[in-house]
Amino acid sequence: MPEGDTIFKTARTLNRALAGRVVTSFESVFPALTRVHDDHPITGRTVESVASRGKHLLMRFSGDLTLHTHMRMSGTWHLYRPGERWQQSARNMRIVVATDAFVAVAFRVPVAELLTARDLARHHVLRELGPDLVDHAFDRAEVVRRIRSHGRDAIGDVLLNQRVVSGAGNVLKSEILFLSGINPFVPAADVPDPAIDRMLESARKLLAMNVVEPGQSLNRATGRHTTGSLDQDAKLWVYGRGGKPCRRCGTPIASKKTGIDARLTYWCPGCQKP
Repeated sequence: MPEGDTIFKTARTLNRALAGRVVTSFESVFPALTRVHDDHPITGRTVESVASRGKHLLMRFSGDLTLHTHMRMSGTWHLYRPGERWQQSARNMRIVVATDAFVAVAFRVPVAELLTARDLARHHVLRELGPDLVDHAFDRAEVVRRIRSHGRDAIGDVLLNQRVVSGAGNVLKSEILFLSGINPFVPAADVPDPAIDRMLESARKLLAMNVVEPGQSLNRATGRHTTGSLDQDAKLWVYGRGGKPCRRCGTPIASKKTGIDARLTYWCPGCQKP
């Protein structure tokens, strides 16, 4: 699943390519988008900006219209030059936003809608998002307040709750908690304030580490790194390493399915004691 760092770098790359350019064509397989496009054409509008908000991507057009997309498990945006061959099959295409210089293609994006400024302000999901981990104006005090309001919920579940803090997904959840020395299943109320501070600092640091530098391709997955190692076989501390020795203490990494989606959580029983 794309996490906040992936959405941030996607928005940044799309913004650099598209902002200020006029849309020359727009198409989508979503009937709701095409109906809006027929009544209020997107072709001819200027792309004003592309920005992320947690795991959500917002492409703003002139004339008070915003394309909101969410990637869920497998969605992705690609960027091409006009006429360039797509790296995915056309049957996976969901949205195409074309300009004279670049063509943005959304593949297998399951959630997409066109919203006015009023719609955005009233949007039940976007309005309730917690502070964004990649936001320079990140409100740490507000996140701590929201964490504490989930007193008996496991801290691993709380970290994934986008209404508490937005941007972290399942991979980073396990990595953040490992680096913070926090057991994923400890109730949020039982996590001391210094540990909460370490967790949020680790979360912001890891997301910042995985925001690619300008010039890297939006169409090529570069993988997520949390260890800082250049070794491609040592990219992550615990995620996906069930049964393997902890990179710090040698204890076998444990894993467990949790939540209604049965997502796997990984942790080191030696480094992350309850």
